[in-house]
Amino acid sequence: MQNLDELYAMILDRKNNPKKGSYTDYLFTKGLDKILKKVGEESTEVVVAAKNPDKPRGDGELVYESADLLYHLCVLWVEQGVTFDQIKQELAKREGLMSQFKDRPEIKDL
Repeated sequence: MQNLDELYAMILDRKNNPKKGSYTDYLFTKGLDKILKKVGEESTEVVVAAKNPDKPRGDGELVYESADLLYHLCVLWVEQGVTFDQIKQELAKREGLMSQFKDRPEIKDL
């Protein structure tokens, strides 16, 4: 089983030691614009998977698309020099903090 630490490490290794023909190498070769396009596409597919009652992969559609999004986010972080530890530290800083949502107007037409 692969966890996010291992996935990030594998992608970082592919960046430093390109494996020609791999999808990860393809993304790094194409550059930031291609990576950002994929992150945007995968984000949208997660939203559609969560909202679409006719999911092509059944209940696993959201899981499948979420995995795609996490993979492409890891590629983006590696490309931008953001470590997975930085992401985890940022999440840890938020633990136990109260949200400021009370100051926002309620959205009624979702």
